[in-house]
Amino acid sequence: MIAVEAAADTVVDVAFPLEGTHLPRDHALPLAQALGAQLTWLAAEPLAGIHPIKVVPGYGVRGLLSQRARLLIRLPSTRVAELAPLAGHSLKVGGCELRLGEPKPRELLPHGTLYAYFVAAAGADEQAFVVAVGGALDALKVDAHIVCGRRQQIGAPGRAITGFSLMLHGLTRADSLQVQRAGVGPHRLLGCGIFVPHRSAAAVGA
Repeated sequence: MIAVEAAADTVVDVAFPLEGTHLPRDHALPLAQALGAQLTWLAAEPLAGIHPIKVVPGYGVRGLLSQRARLLIRLPSTRVAELAPLAGHSLKVGGCELRLGEPKPRELLPHGTLYAYFVAAAGADEQAFVVAVGGALDALKVDAHIVCGRRQQIGAPGRAITGFSLMLHGLTRADSLQVQRAGVGPHRLLGCGIFVPHRSAAAVGA
């Protein structure tokens, strides 16, 4: 049973233990599709996001799934109870089977340094991307130092999405929670623009 008590506008991460052996390295789209088939409301929830699942580093199309791997879904606390049917359910993700364990909500932590593995960009121009991120932060009324990481791509319907890893530091507690709640940029269900606390800016190039 999932339980969380919070204000109506609170956003949390819900963590599902995973059983499985492999997962496609580029799994954002098939994972979103598999979850969307089970949670019909997911695509219409603007604050929902699906974290990328960590796999063992390597070069194959599929990566080994660590025993400590978790599926993390970010969403409003008012939606948490609607994830209960996923417990014990199996998902097919790019030909790989994942069995989900009992979920546990996690509060977002107001850390001064945040990291996003992938933030979607309009193109490959890093300078234009940084300017766009600055505009997005201004719209959120958030002040932060921006450190852009390496350019990369993820699969999406009809085309690949280009983006960059991104570090924000020097955040106040309130701004940190605001960024984690709202994210930066589109495609949150593909793992884009989802920020997590980090201790060091060294990760931005990873």
